[in-house]
Amino acid sequence: MANPTISEIERVFRQEYGRAVAILVRTFGGIDIAEEAVQDAFTAAVQLWPSTGLPPSPVGWIITTARNRAIDRARREATRQDRHSAAMLLQSSDEGEEGMRDGRLELIFTCCHPALATGVQVALTLRLLGGLTTTEIARAFLVPEVTMAQRIVRAKAKIRDARIPYRVPSEDEFPSRIGAVLAVVYLIFNEGYDASSGDRLVRSDLCDEALRLGRLLHELIPSEPEVKGLLALILLIDSRRLARTDPNGNLVLLAEQDRALWNRDQINEGLGLARECLRSSDPGPYQIQAAINAIHCDAPTAASTDWPEILRLYTRLYALQPNPIIALNRAVALAEVEGAKAALGAVEELNFSGYYLFHAIRADLLRRLSRNTEAALAYDAAIGCANNLKEREFLIQRRQALAVTDLRS
Repeated sequence: MANPTISEIERVFRQEYGRAVAILVRTFGGIDIAEEAVQDAFTAAVQLWPSTGLPPSPVGWIITTARNRAIDRARREATRQDRHSAAMLLQSSDEGEEGMRDGRLELIFTCCHPALATGVQVALTLRLLGGLTTTEIARAFLVPEVTMAQRIVRAKAKIRDARIPYRVPSEDEFPSRIGAVLAVVYLIFNEGYDASSGDRLVRSDLCDEALRLGRLLHELIPSEPEVKGLLALILLIDSRRLARTDPNGNLVLLAEQDRALWNRDQINEGLGLARECLRSSDPGPYQIQAAINAIHCDAPTAASTDWPEILRLYTRLYALQPNPIIALNRAVALAEVEGAKAALGAVEELNFSGYYLFHAIRADLLRRLSRNTEAALAYDAAIGCANNLKEREFLIQRRQALAVTDLRS
Protein backbone atom coordinates (compact mmCIF):
# COMPACT_ATOMS: atom_id res chain seq x y z
CA MET A 1 0.00 0.00 0.00
CA ALA A 2 1.27 3.49 -0.89
CA ASN A 3 2.37 5.69 1.96
CA PRO A 4 -0.48 7.88 3.24
CA THR A 5 -0.98 11.50 2.26
CA ILE A 6 -1.60 14.23 4.82
CA SER A 7 -5.32 14.22 3.95
CA GLU A 8 -5.48 10.45 4.58
CA ILE A 9 -3.79 10.92 7.96
CA GLU A 10 -6.29 13.68 8.74
CA ARG A 11 -9.09 11.24 7.94
CA VAL A 12 -7.60 8.74 10.43
CA PHE A 13 -7.41 11.59 12.92
CA ARG A 14 -11.12 12.42 12.53
CA GLN A 15 -12.16 8.76 12.72
CA GLU A 16 -10.02 7.76 15.69
CA TYR A 17 -9.67 10.97 17.71
CA GLY A 18 -12.66 10.25 19.95
CA ARG A 19 -11.56 6.69 20.71
CA ALA A 20 -8.02 7.80 21.55
CA VAL A 21 -9.13 10.70 23.77
CA ALA A 22 -11.67 8.49 25.56
CA ILE A 23 -9.06 5.86 26.41
CA LEU A 24 -6.53 8.47 27.56
CA VAL A 25 -9.13 10.28 29.72
CA ARG A 26 -9.83 7.04 31.55
CA THR A 27 -6.12 6.29 31.85
CA PHE A 28 -4.98 9.69 33.14
CA GLY A 29 -8.19 11.08 34.62
CA GLY A 30 -8.25 14.43 32.83
CA ILE A 31 -9.55 15.77 29.53
CA ASP A 32 -6.80 18.34 28.91
CA ILE A 33 -3.91 15.92 29.37
CA ALA A 34 -5.67 13.38 27.12
CA GLU A 35 -6.31 15.92 24.36
CA GLU A 36 -2.78 17.30 24.45
CA ALA A 37 -1.28 13.81 24.33
CA VAL A 38 -3.46 12.74 21.38
CA GLN A 39 -2.63 15.97 19.52
CA ASP A 40 1.08 15.30 20.11
CA ALA A 41 0.66 11.75 18.76
CA PHE A 42 -1.07 12.93 15.59
CA THR A 43 1.64 15.55 15.07
CA ALA A 44 4.16 12.71 15.25
CA ALA A 45 2.05 10.67 12.80
CA VAL A 46 2.04 13.53 10.27
CA GLN A 47 5.83 13.63 10.49
CA LEU A 48 6.43 9.86 10.32
CA TRP A 49 3.67 8.06 8.40
CA PRO A 50 4.21 9.66 4.97
CA SER A 51 7.66 8.00 4.91
CA THR A 52 7.05 4.87 7.01
CA GLY A 53 3.48 4.06 5.93
CA LEU A 54 0.44 3.38 8.09
CA PRO A 55 1.12 1.08 11.05
CA PRO A 56 -0.92 -2.17 11.23
CA SER A 57 -3.20 -0.57 13.85
CA PRO A 58 -3.22 3.22 13.43
CA VAL A 59 -5.39 3.81 16.50
CA GLY A 60 -3.19 1.50 18.59
CA TRP A 61 -0.12 3.44 17.45
CA ILE A 62 -1.81 6.74 18.29
CA ILE A 63 -2.90 5.59 21.77
CA THR A 64 0.50 4.10 22.63
CA THR A 65 2.35 7.17 21.38
CA ALA A 66 -0.06 9.53 23.16
CA ARG A 67 0.30 7.60 26.42
CA ASN A 68 4.10 7.79 26.19
CA ARG A 69 4.01 11.51 25.37
CA ALA A 70 1.75 12.18 28.38
CA ILE A 71 4.11 10.26 30.68
CA ASP A 72 7.17 12.08 29.32
CA ARG A 73 5.47 15.45 29.82
CA ALA A 74 4.46 14.54 33.38
CA ARG A 75 8.04 13.56 34.18
CA ARG A 76 9.47 16.78 32.72
CA GLU A 77 6.99 19.06 34.48
CA ALA A 78 6.94 17.30 37.84
CA THR A 79 8.50 19.12 40.80
CA ARG A 80 9.98 17.33 43.76
CA GLN A 81 6.70 17.66 45.61
CA ASP A 82 4.70 15.90 42.92
CA ARG A 83 7.16 13.24 41.82
CA HIS A 84 4.84 10.82 43.55
CA SER A 85 1.95 11.96 41.30
CA ALA A 86 4.09 11.43 38.23
CA ALA A 87 4.96 7.93 39.40
CA MET A 88 1.28 7.18 39.93
CA LEU A 89 0.57 8.43 36.41
CA LEU A 90 3.20 6.07 35.02
CA GLN A 91 1.71 3.18 36.99
CA SER A 92 -1.86 3.96 35.88
CA SER A 93 -0.82 3.94 32.25
CA ASP A 94 0.38 0.35 32.37
CA GLU A 95 -3.01 -1.31 31.95
CA GLY A 96 -2.40 -3.89 29.25
CA GLU A 97 -5.42 -4.89 27.16
CA GLU A 98 -7.86 -3.26 29.59
CA GLY A 99 -6.21 0.08 28.84
CA MET A 100 -7.33 -0.23 25.23
CA ARG A 101 -11.01 -0.75 26.10
CA ASP A 102 -13.20 1.67 24.17
CA GLY A 103 -14.24 4.50 26.48
CA ARG A 104 -16.25 6.60 23.99
CA LEU A 105 -19.59 5.81 25.61
CA GLU A 106 -18.35 7.16 28.95
CA LEU A 107 -17.00 10.23 27.14
CA ILE A 108 -20.33 10.88 25.37
CA PHE A 109 -22.20 10.86 28.67
CA THR A 110 -19.58 13.15 30.23
CA CYS A 111 -19.95 15.64 27.35
CA CYS A 112 -23.76 15.53 27.67
CA HIS A 113 -23.97 15.74 31.45
CA PRO A 114 -27.06 17.72 32.60
CA ALA A 115 -24.84 20.08 34.63
CA LEU A 116 -23.65 21.53 31.30
CA ALA A 117 -25.72 23.84 29.10
CA THR A 118 -26.97 22.36 25.81
CA GLY A 119 -24.73 24.55 23.66
CA VAL A 120 -21.70 23.46 25.66
CA GLN A 121 -22.74 19.80 25.40
CA VAL A 122 -22.81 20.16 21.62
CA ALA A 123 -19.42 21.89 21.46
CA LEU A 124 -17.74 19.31 23.71
CA THR A 125 -19.26 16.39 21.80
CA LEU A 126 -17.99 17.76 18.50
CA ARG A 127 -14.58 18.55 20.01
CA LEU A 128 -13.90 15.39 21.99
CA LEU A 129 -15.82 12.75 20.01
CA GLY A 130 -15.53 14.23 16.55
CA GLY A 131 -12.09 15.78 16.71
CA LEU A 132 -13.38 19.04 15.19
CA THR A 133 -11.19 22.04 15.91
CA THR A 134 -12.46 25.00 17.89
CA THR A 135 -12.33 27.00 14.65
CA GLU A 136 -14.55 24.46 12.85
CA ILE A 137 -17.11 24.36 15.68
CA ALA A 138 -17.22 28.16 15.92
CA ARG A 139 -17.70 28.44 12.16
CA ALA A 140 -20.47 25.85 12.17
CA PHE A 141 -22.44 27.71 14.84
CA LEU A 142 -21.51 31.19 13.59
CA VAL A 143 -19.91 32.46 16.78
CA PRO A 144 -16.44 34.02 17.19
CA GLU A 145 -13.67 31.50 17.70
CA VAL A 146 -12.67 33.19 20.97
CA THR A 147 -16.22 32.76 22.28
CA MET A 148 -16.30 29.07 21.41
CA ALA A 149 -12.84 28.51 22.90
CA GLN A 150 -13.97 30.12 26.16
CA ARG A 151 -17.08 27.90 26.25
CA ILE A 152 -15.01 24.76 25.82
CA VAL A 153 -12.43 25.79 28.42
CA ARG A 154 -15.16 26.63 30.95
CA ALA A 155 -16.94 23.35 30.26
CA LYS A 156 -13.81 21.31 30.86
CA ALA A 157 -13.14 23.27 34.03
CA LYS A 158 -16.68 22.57 35.26
CA ILE A 159 -16.24 18.85 34.59
CA ARG A 160 -13.01 18.94 36.60
CA ASP A 161 -14.16 21.19 39.47
CA ALA A 162 -17.61 19.61 39.88
CA ARG A 163 -16.02 16.15 39.66
CA ILE A 164 -18.49 15.11 36.98
CA PRO A 165 -17.96 11.34 36.76
CA TYR A 166 -16.51 9.77 33.65
CA ARG A 167 -18.86 6.79 33.46
CA VAL A 168 -21.98 5.36 31.88
CA PRO A 169 -25.00 6.27 34.05
CA SER A 170 -26.45 3.65 36.36
CA GLU A 171 -29.51 1.70 35.27
CA ASP A 172 -31.95 4.02 37.04
CA GLU A 173 -30.28 7.15 35.59
CA PHE A 174 -29.93 5.81 32.07
CA PRO A 175 -33.40 6.62 30.61
CA SER A 176 -33.14 10.31 31.47
CA ARG A 177 -29.47 10.66 30.53
CA ILE A 178 -29.68 8.92 27.13
CA GLY A 179 -32.30 11.48 26.11
CA ALA A 180 -29.78 14.32 26.45
CA VAL A 181 -27.20 12.43 24.37
CA LEU A 182 -29.70 11.75 21.58
CA ALA A 183 -30.90 15.36 21.66
CA VAL A 184 -27.33 16.64 21.20
CA VAL A 185 -26.70 14.38 18.19
CA TYR A 186 -30.03 15.35 16.62
CA LEU A 187 -29.34 19.05 17.26
CA ILE A 188 -26.01 18.70 15.44
CA PHE A 189 -27.78 17.03 12.52
CA ASN A 190 -30.54 19.63 12.35
CA GLU A 191 -28.03 22.48 12.31
CA GLY A 192 -26.28 20.72 9.43
CA TYR A 193 -29.38 19.83 7.41
CA ASP A 194 -31.28 23.08 8.04
CA ALA A 195 -28.79 25.71 9.13
CA SER A 196 -30.42 28.21 11.47
CA SER A 197 -28.46 31.14 10.06
CA GLY A 198 -25.77 32.06 7.54
CA ASP A 199 -25.72 31.95 3.74
CA ARG A 200 -25.90 28.17 3.24
CA LEU A 201 -28.96 26.02 3.74
CA VAL A 202 -26.99 22.80 4.34
CA ARG A 203 -23.71 22.26 6.22
CA SER A 204 -22.63 18.83 5.05
CA ASP A 205 -19.80 18.56 7.59
CA LEU A 206 -22.28 18.67 10.48
CA CYS A 207 -24.66 16.24 8.74
CA ASP A 208 -21.78 13.81 8.29
CA GLU A 209 -20.63 14.22 11.88
CA ALA A 210 -24.14 13.62 13.27
CA LEU A 211 -24.48 10.51 11.11
CA ARG A 212 -21.11 9.25 12.36
CA LEU A 213 -22.12 9.89 15.98
CA GLY A 214 -25.47 8.17 15.40
CA ARG A 215 -23.69 5.11 14.05
CA LEU A 216 -21.27 5.20 16.98
CA LEU A 217 -24.12 5.27 19.49
CA HIS A 218 -25.85 2.37 17.73
CA GLU A 219 -22.59 0.42 17.77
CA LEU A 220 -22.09 1.10 21.50
CA ILE A 221 -25.75 0.68 22.62
CA PRO A 222 -27.36 -1.60 19.99
CA SER A 223 -30.18 -2.69 22.30
CA GLU A 224 -31.51 0.84 22.99
CA PRO A 225 -34.63 1.35 20.77
CA GLU A 226 -34.44 5.15 20.67
CA VAL A 227 -30.78 5.01 19.56
CA LYS A 228 -31.91 2.80 16.68
CA GLY A 229 -34.75 5.23 15.99
CA LEU A 230 -32.43 8.24 15.92
CA LEU A 231 -30.01 6.56 13.51
CA ALA A 232 -32.91 5.55 11.23
CA LEU A 233 -34.29 9.09 11.36
CA ILE A 234 -30.96 10.71 10.46
CA LEU A 235 -30.31 8.21 7.66
CA LEU A 236 -33.74 8.77 6.09
CA ILE A 237 -33.72 12.56 6.28
CA ASP A 238 -30.09 12.81 5.20
CA SER A 239 -30.77 10.55 2.18
CA ARG A 240 -32.52 13.57 0.63
CA ARG A 241 -29.64 15.99 1.19
CA LEU A 242 -28.48 16.26 -2.44
CA ALA A 243 -32.02 16.91 -3.67
CA ARG A 244 -32.77 19.53 -1.02
CA THR A 245 -31.00 22.32 -2.88
CA ASP A 246 -30.59 23.21 -6.55
CA PRO A 247 -27.13 23.73 -8.14
CA ASN A 248 -27.13 27.30 -6.79
CA GLY A 249 -27.84 26.17 -3.24
CA ASN A 250 -31.47 27.30 -3.27
CA LEU A 251 -34.14 25.48 -1.28
CA VAL A 252 -36.17 22.77 -3.06
CA LEU A 253 -39.32 21.63 -1.23
CA LEU A 254 -39.81 17.92 -0.55
CA ALA A 255 -42.71 17.62 -3.00
CA GLU A 256 -40.60 19.15 -5.79
CA GLN A 257 -37.36 17.20 -5.22
CA ASP A 258 -35.83 14.93 -7.85
CA ARG A 259 -36.15 11.59 -6.08
CA ALA A 260 -33.54 10.07 -8.35
CA LEU A 261 -31.01 12.09 -6.34
CA TRP A 262 -32.02 10.46 -3.07
CA ASN A 263 -29.41 8.12 -1.59
CA ARG A 264 -31.00 4.68 -1.95
CA ASP A 265 -28.36 2.92 0.17
CA GLN A 266 -29.12 5.20 3.11
CA ILE A 267 -32.86 4.81 2.53
CA ASN A 268 -32.62 1.01 2.53
CA GLU A 269 -30.53 1.04 5.70
CA GLY A 270 -32.89 3.51 7.38
CA LEU A 271 -35.98 1.57 6.32
CA GLY A 272 -34.52 -1.62 7.78
CA LEU A 273 -33.90 0.09 11.13
CA ALA A 274 -37.34 1.77 11.04
CA ARG A 275 -39.04 -1.61 10.50
CA GLU A 276 -37.21 -2.97 13.53
CA CYS A 277 -38.51 0.03 15.51
CA LEU A 278 -42.08 -0.69 14.41
CA ARG A 279 -41.91 -4.03 16.22
CA SER A 280 -41.81 -2.12 19.50
CA SER A 281 -45.12 -2.01 21.34
CA ASP A 282 -44.27 1.38 22.84
CA PRO A 283 -42.10 3.35 20.37
CA GLY A 284 -40.45 6.57 21.51
CA PRO A 285 -40.34 9.93 19.70
CA TYR A 286 -37.32 9.18 17.51
CA GLN A 287 -38.79 5.86 16.42
CA ILE A 288 -42.07 7.53 15.46
CA GLN A 289 -40.26 10.28 13.54
CA ALA A 290 -38.26 7.60 11.75
CA ALA A 291 -41.51 5.89 10.76
CA ILE A 292 -42.84 9.19 9.38
CA ASN A 293 -39.74 9.70 7.26
CA ALA A 294 -39.81 6.08 6.15
CA ILE A 295 -43.21 6.78 4.57
CA HIS A 296 -41.81 9.81 2.73
CA CYS A 297 -38.78 7.86 1.49
CA ASP A 298 -40.82 4.81 0.52
CA ALA A 299 -43.19 6.81 -1.70
CA PRO A 300 -42.11 6.72 -5.39
CA THR A 301 -43.76 10.12 -5.98
CA ALA A 302 -44.95 12.97 -3.80
CA ALA A 303 -48.55 12.28 -4.88
CA SER A 304 -48.37 8.67 -3.64
CA THR A 305 -47.32 9.62 -0.09
CA ASP A 306 -49.51 7.99 2.57
CA TRP A 307 -50.56 11.23 4.29
CA PRO A 308 -53.30 9.66 6.46
CA GLU A 309 -50.70 7.38 8.07
CA ILE A 310 -48.32 10.32 8.53
CA LEU A 311 -51.12 12.29 10.21
CA ARG A 312 -51.83 9.32 12.51
CA LEU A 313 -48.16 9.11 13.47
CA TYR A 314 -47.92 12.85 14.14
CA THR A 315 -50.99 12.60 16.36
CA ARG A 316 -49.27 9.81 18.28
CA LEU A 317 -46.03 11.80 18.46
CA TYR A 318 -47.86 14.88 19.77
CA ALA A 319 -49.39 12.77 22.53
CA LEU A 320 -45.83 11.91 23.64
CA GLN A 321 -44.35 15.38 23.12
CA PRO A 322 -47.05 18.07 23.03
CA ASN A 323 -44.94 20.93 21.71
CA PRO A 324 -45.73 23.54 19.04
CA ILE A 325 -43.18 22.29 16.46
CA ILE A 326 -44.80 18.85 16.37
CA ALA A 327 -48.23 20.51 16.24
CA LEU A 328 -47.06 22.59 13.28
CA ASN A 329 -45.77 19.52 11.44
CA ARG A 330 -49.04 17.74 12.19
CA ALA A 331 -50.92 20.66 10.63
CA VAL A 332 -48.95 20.19 7.39
CA ALA A 333 -50.11 16.57 7.27
CA LEU A 334 -53.64 17.64 8.19
CA ALA A 335 -53.70 19.96 5.16
CA GLU A 336 -52.94 17.01 2.88
CA VAL A 337 -55.69 14.87 4.44
CA GLU A 338 -58.47 17.29 5.34
CA GLY A 339 -57.56 20.40 3.38
CA ALA A 340 -56.04 23.83 3.98
CA LYS A 341 -59.00 25.21 5.96
CA ALA A 342 -58.78 22.53 8.67
CA ALA A 343 -54.99 22.92 8.84
CA LEU A 344 -55.18 26.71 9.10
CA GLY A 345 -57.52 26.39 12.06
CA ALA A 346 -54.99 24.11 13.77
CA VAL A 347 -52.08 26.47 13.01
CA GLU A 348 -53.87 29.55 14.30
CA GLU A 349 -54.43 27.85 17.65
CA LEU A 350 -50.64 27.90 18.17
CA ASN A 351 -48.78 30.73 19.87
CA PHE A 352 -45.56 30.53 17.90
CA SER A 353 -45.12 33.99 16.41
CA GLY A 354 -41.31 34.15 16.66
CA TYR A 355 -40.70 31.08 14.45
CA TYR A 356 -40.38 31.71 10.73
CA LEU A 357 -41.88 28.33 9.75
CA PHE A 358 -45.06 29.14 11.65
CA HIS A 359 -45.58 32.19 9.46
CA ALA A 360 -44.40 30.41 6.29
CA ILE A 361 -46.81 27.49 6.74
CA ARG A 362 -49.64 29.85 7.64
CA ALA A 363 -48.85 31.93 4.52
CA ASP A 364 -48.96 28.85 2.29
CA LEU A 365 -52.28 27.72 3.75
CA LEU A 366 -53.75 31.21 3.24
CA ARG A 367 -52.44 31.20 -0.35
CA ARG A 368 -54.14 27.85 -0.98
CA LEU A 369 -57.38 29.36 0.30
CA SER A 370 -56.92 32.38 -2.05
CA ARG A 371 -56.68 34.76 0.92
CA ASN A 372 -53.74 36.51 -0.74
CA THR A 373 -53.70 39.76 1.23
CA GLU A 374 -53.41 37.85 4.51
CA ALA A 375 -50.89 35.45 2.91
CA ALA A 376 -48.69 38.39 1.90
CA LEU A 377 -48.62 39.68 5.48
CA ALA A 378 -47.76 36.20 6.74
CA TYR A 379 -44.91 35.91 4.22
CA ASP A 380 -43.61 39.30 5.38
CA ALA A 381 -43.62 38.04 8.97
CA ALA A 382 -41.79 34.85 7.92
CA ILE A 383 -39.16 36.84 6.01
CA GLY A 384 -38.63 39.02 9.07
CA CYS A 385 -38.03 35.96 11.30
CA ALA A 386 -35.79 33.95 8.93
CA ASN A 387 -32.09 34.16 9.76
CA ASN A 388 -30.84 31.87 6.98
CA LEU A 389 -30.20 33.71 3.71
CA LYS A 390 -31.39 30.85 1.47
CA GLU A 391 -34.62 30.42 3.42
CA ARG A 392 -35.20 34.17 3.30
CA GLU A 393 -34.63 34.24 -0.47
CA PHE A 394 -37.09 31.36 -0.92
CA LEU A 395 -39.76 33.18 1.09
CA ILE A 396 -39.19 36.39 -0.86
CA GLN A 397 -39.71 34.49 -4.12
CA ARG A 398 -42.95 33.02 -2.76
CA ARG A 399 -44.07 36.48 -1.67
CA GLN A 400 -43.29 37.93 -5.11
CA ALA A 401 -45.09 35.07 -6.89
CA LEU A 402 -48.11 35.76 -4.73
CA ALA A 403 -48.07 39.43 -5.75
CA VAL A 404 -47.92 38.48 -9.46
CA THR A 405 -50.84 36.08 -9.00
CA ASP A 406 -52.79 38.85 -7.28
CA LEU A 407 -52.23 41.23 -10.21
CA ARG A 408 -53.47 38.61 -12.69
CA SER A 409 -56.66 37.84 -10.75
